[in-house]
Amino acid sequence: MDRLQSMRVFAKVVEQGSFARAAQALEMSNAVVTRHVADLEDHLGTRLLNRTTRKLSLTETGHAYLERVLQILQEVEDAEAIASAQSKKPSGILRIYSHLGFGQQQLAHLLPAYASQYPDVTLDVTLSDKTVDLVEDRFDVGIFIDFQKFDSSMIARQLAVAEALLCASPDYVKRHGAPEELDDISRHSCLNFSYEQLRHHWPVKDREGNTINIPVTGKVVSNNGDLLRQCALAGMGITIRPSFALGDDLAAGRLVRLLPDHHLGQLPVMLVYPSRRLLSAKVRTFVDFMARQFPRPEEDPWQSRAQQLGVRAAAG
Repeated sequence: MDRLQSMRVFAKVVEQGSFARAAQALEMSNAVVTRHVADLEDHLGTRLLNRTTRKLSLTETGHAYLERVLQILQEVEDAEAIASAQSKKPSGILRIYSHLGFGQQQLAHLLPAYASQYPDVTLDVTLSDKTVDLVEDRFDVGIFIDFQKFDSSMIARQLAVAEALLCASPDYVKRHGAPEELDDISRHSCLNFSYEQLRHHWPVKDREGNTINIPVTGKVVSNNGDLLRQCALAGMGITIRPSFALGDDLAAGRLVRLLPDHHLGQLPVMLVYPSRRLLSAKVRTFVDFMARQFPRPEEDPWQSRAQQLGVRAAAG
């Protein structure tokens, strides 16, 4: 029999824990599955599995053999995929996870260009602030913000850095004044996230880079950053949001930046995917596309754009 196929059958028997379930998964008869494993043991001259009427278990040799078999099967799969990928164009469903705020404010503007370049790819996009497991939740790629946690085994590529900005509407500043020091923030109405770690204070950095927890109070708390942004635009208080969420509002003058001499913190924007091994064409092209949109990953492109648009608006 085909020795490589016998290896696949052996690995499936171990995975399923029975010959019958392996046969069902492989769409083979029980006799053929049993024959593959028996021929493999005859070829090797050793027993790989202990069989009882109730269960199967690997022998010591079987454990060592299985480890190498899994590596060989993975390498064969990679080799076949490489050969296949050379002649395939991106197609199928690309499942993307994105941080909610980034997805709403930035990703929505980028996806049409990708879709235009790769019309055979269907984009299935999930936006959320909740922690996700890309593998368990079956995502192909994810966009995370610094404070979101992801598995350290994932491949992470930095796209950009977003500055945390303190902002309010011109109307709010006219009515209540602008804070001149960090401690002044506590005397203002703050539009705050309802998450426990942010609900009662904002961790911000002083001019020396030290983190200070500023107590905050206000009449609005929410788990949605865009709602807080809308409340800030309506003059209801001060908000602190990443530059990618506020850059256009600053450029248009709908919001003004407060305490501009203070760098309140930076949030790396990370593109994350499960493996360095061969990427499917749809994932590879999306990773490359996003990298082209953010050619300088150590910079904050949204503040730069806001400053440029602000200068043009002033000149106009």
